[in-house]
Amino acid sequence: MVVLQVHFLLIPFLMSIMGAAQYLMQDAALLSYIDQRFLSLEKRLEKCNQDVLEYVEEFRDFSKTVLSRLAGLSTAKAEVKSEVENLLSRIDHAQRDIDYFGSVTDSNACIEVHEDLVKQQLLEEAEEKKRLKLMLNASCDHVLAGIRSLKVVKKTGGKHGSWMKDPGKKHTKIYLLSGSVNNMILEFANIMTFMENNHTLKARTIPLPLPWEGTGHVIYQGFLFYHRYGSLNEIIKYNIQRRNVADQMLLPGAGRIPAYQLSPQTKIDLAVDEQGLWALHAEPETGGNIVITKINHVTMAVEHSWDTPCSSKDAEAAFMACNTLHVVYNFPSGGTSRIQCIYDVLDALNTYMNPGLHFPKRQGSHSTVHYNPKEKQLFAWGDGSQIIYKLHTEQKV
Repeated sequence: MVVLQVHFLLIPFLMSIMGAAQYLMQDAALLSYIDQRFLSLEKRLEKCNQDVLEYVEEFRDFSKTVLSRLAGLSTAKAEVKSEVENLLSRIDHAQRDIDYFGSVTDSNACIEVHEDLVKQQLLEEAEEKKRLKLMLNASCDHVLAGIRSLKVVKKTGGKHGSWMKDPGKKHTKIYLLSGSVNNMILEFANIMTFMENNHTLKARTIPLPLPWEGTGHVIYQGFLFYHRYGSLNEIIKYNIQRRNVADQMLLPGAGRIPAYQLSPQTKIDLAVDEQGLWALHAEPETGGNIVITKINHVTMAVEHSWDTPCSSKDAEAAFMACNTLHVVYNFPSGGTSRIQCIYDVLDALNTYMNPGLHFPKRQGSHSTVHYNPKEKQLFAWGDGSQIIYKLHTEQKV
């Protein structure tokens, strides 16, 4: 009986000893982990301090060299005295900052970008590129190689205007929008009717409840899209068949400066290509460079925007073709138009400056140049003439 009692007393005692041993093992593992982390941090701080000391020494050597050379330059070149004095002041200020930084390096720690964060950013960029390719249906397999020829279809109207077909429909109707401010569209049954001398008698007149501004309007899928006159950046979607405003939207950032310096009447230039509706404009924040915005023509919502390196300076027009912006430049006095900047929204590395694409056999300027993806032609308005340019394309490499 006594043995049993001793046995029952030993069991809890042994269990308490085992539990304490387990906790000691866990504490030892935790202390080992903390010790390893401190060792790692200490090594990083030591490397950081070493790097900073090397940078300080390198800067001091460089500043001595610069100071000696600037001293000689300041005595030999009186015409650059003010620039030299400015540089000397900046060097002296930077020297004081670097000396101070060198004295407090022990209290500063390097900031390390976590590898997982970098991987996450790269993954997000890849996903965004994949989404854009799916959205734009990246089936375009050709690039513009040249402008083959031109045909002056007719000369009617003033210096500013636009004319077009609806590439989203199977009909052959021609639409004429004359002037940079107006509220009247002329619709022709086909291009032959438009070319007749008394063409205005055979045209259907379509009045708009809200006038347009500029020449950057397009017709797509039975709707006219245009910049509303008197508004900063309102785009109207007008149903041509039902003759009513179907929708409208505000284009962020647009309308404050002209889209093209040589066409100041156009603040927002709308465009259509194989992928649908686009808007082109310039912004002060981009230094006057052209901004591309993809618009869902059904919902009138912005799908994506791109800041391009293509300047609006000396530009007169632009067009989208196969996800790619082509900017047309000229001289302020008029001359031979040429495409000097090409920007592919799906591959910014394929940006071409001065690709050497000139418009053939014509002197003057363009008020509008729009691409028709159905016919692979440019519909342009130049000094009152309605012109068609045929394009030469090549397979993408």
